[in-house]
Amino acid sequence: MCRGCKRFAHEVVGWNGFEDSQRALVWQRLGLLLRESVGACIAIDDEASLHAAAASCDLTPAADAAIELVAFDVLRQHLARDENPLIAELGLAPVDERAAPCRAAEATQRIDGEFHKRSLAHYERSYRVLAR
Repeated sequence: MCRGCKRFAHEVVGWNGFEDSQRALVWQRLGLLLRESVGACIAIDDEASLHAAAASCDLTPAADAAIELVAFDVLRQHLARDENPLIAELGLAPVDERAAPCRAAEATQRIDGEFHKRSLAHYERSYRVLAR
């Protein structure tokens, strides 16, 4: 599995030969797993603050964009700018209260770890061939 995008090796290798519909299914699966991973790690405490943080990062999410994906993009943009604010400043809170206070880098690492774990589980359920 690609550690960055979480596509499976056979998807990365065959990507150029995929039909648009096949690619769309892969991106749909990855979007769902990422949204679930964000939701497992952080909560949206203040949606207005999150949207303000998105605007300050020059992010203009689509009107139908999942709020979890907006939150993840905001976290990544702050890290790309070499900033590591407390997530509370962005309208976010850790789901596990024991993790508070939490910074953007830590939250992003937790989300990425959860995303990786969920992607591996999906692979195991969908593609693993059991030995007979």
